[in-house]
Amino acid sequence: MASAPGSSVRVRFCPSPTGNPHVGLVRTALFNWAFAKHHGGTLVFRIEDTDAARDSEESYDQLLDSMRWLGFDWDEGPEVGGPYAPYRQSQRMDIYKDVARKLLDGGHAYHCYCSQEELDTRREAARAAGKPSGYDGHCRELTAAQVEEYTAQGREPIVRFRMPDEPITFTDLVRGEITYLPENVPDYGIVRANGAPLYTLVNPVDDALMEITHVLRGEDLLSSTPRQIALYKALTELGVAKEIPAFGHLPYVMGEGNKKLSKRDPQSSLNLYRERGFLPEGLLNYLSLLGWSLSADQDVFSVDEMVAAFDVTDVNPNPARFDLKKCEAINADHIRMLDVKDFAERCRPWLQAPHAPWAPEAFDETKWQAIAPHAQTRLKVLSEITDNVDFLFLPEPVFDEASWSKAMKEGSDALLLTARDNLEAADWTSAESLKEAVLAAGEAHGLKLGKAQAPVRVAVTGRTVGLPLFESLEVLGKEKSLARIDAALARLAG
Repeated sequence: MASAPGSSVRVRFCPSPTGNPHVGLVRTALFNWAFAKHHGGTLVFRIEDTDAARDSEESYDQLLDSMRWLGFDWDEGPEVGGPYAPYRQSQRMDIYKDVARKLLDGGHAYHCYCSQEELDTRREAARAAGKPSGYDGHCRELTAAQVEEYTAQGREPIVRFRMPDEPITFTDLVRGEITYLPENVPDYGIVRANGAPLYTLVNPVDDALMEITHVLRGEDLLSSTPRQIALYKALTELGVAKEIPAFGHLPYVMGEGNKKLSKRDPQSSLNLYRERGFLPEGLLNYLSLLGWSLSADQDVFSVDEMVAAFDVTDVNPNPARFDLKKCEAINADHIRMLDVKDFAERCRPWLQAPHAPWAPEAFDETKWQAIAPHAQTRLKVLSEITDNVDFLFLPEPVFDEASWSKAMKEGSDALLLTARDNLEAADWTSAESLKEAVLAAGEAHGLKLGKAQAPVRVAVTGRTVGLPLFESLEVLGKEKSLARIDAALARLAG
């Protein structure tokens, strides 16, 4: 059962610093963080960096930066400290060595001298006989003479945990009661022959020593749960652990083709979403919907609303498909929910080098502040702001040739000439007045406003779609707007 609010809930988020963080990892962090916040508990941020070949300090720094960008605060972990420090596994090797020794001394583990070739041969034989192909317990009860013989051969043993010969049943917070039969969960390695501890040991040991009460993690780790429960029972008997945590296994996040979203999928990278200008709150809102919902009729909500309502027992166990278009739509809703001043500031990285195509001195703060409220209603992601406002800060519009051909139909020169005359006489402090000028030009040529404004838009901004035209004209100003219409007329004549 999930603990009641105000109880001593302790959860952990324990990624490995290998490569860029991916959205499945973020979803796991989000659910742990929200669960801890909802119950007034503790989030432990732990770094599983025992794989020296794959881990890197650069990835470690990216993890911490990503957590901060997402707005996740942790109660214990790197840069925060806590009563169970250190929180990097690479700094806890003596602890694992000591626990492994206790497991061996207590009969819960044993040395296994089997070579890889021998293991493969016996597994193939088991498969051929239609039997389970896991470890067969060959070294469970070695005699002193056998150990001496293997040692004389120069064999270096691994340490295996001795699984109990009975079913293991637990209640998953997401999936309900699950039972594993002993023949499907064989003895497993916990320490390599070189003495390096394996994930199968260090992860449960850290959870035990850090008194983790709830383990919320991906469905791909479900098959390791009976092994961990058995290890917890042994650690409890040895006085290392106090209790077995509750487990909840979160559904797969699926990508294209209904396959599990992997690190290799381009759309899985958190950095991609940061670079495109997703808001943390928009991205987290969408990721929370991958297995959970606030209500049947509300997809858009704040992080605070999620925390107030979140319980892992409400998570749907079925796989959740990542839908980029829906993610963008929810992000657009969050952009519109921002205070306009906040929106203007969040766009600033895309208004500066290296994103902006204009010279730094060409940027006009007054024009930006004037156009920002109109831009805010049009963006799905913040990076779109650059193309939407480049006409304000570039000396000339960047023409999309397809847009030019689409807008500049036969008779466009006559329409533009009439629109120019009307605009010259209009009130440039009023977008409505500019609209009336173009509307009148359209009527003079038998065109509705939509058809009439297309050539004007392309002449001034270079594109057929963009920010509201008449507000854009007002911000750009009379002199530049009319000059661009003149340039378009000259191009048409030429």
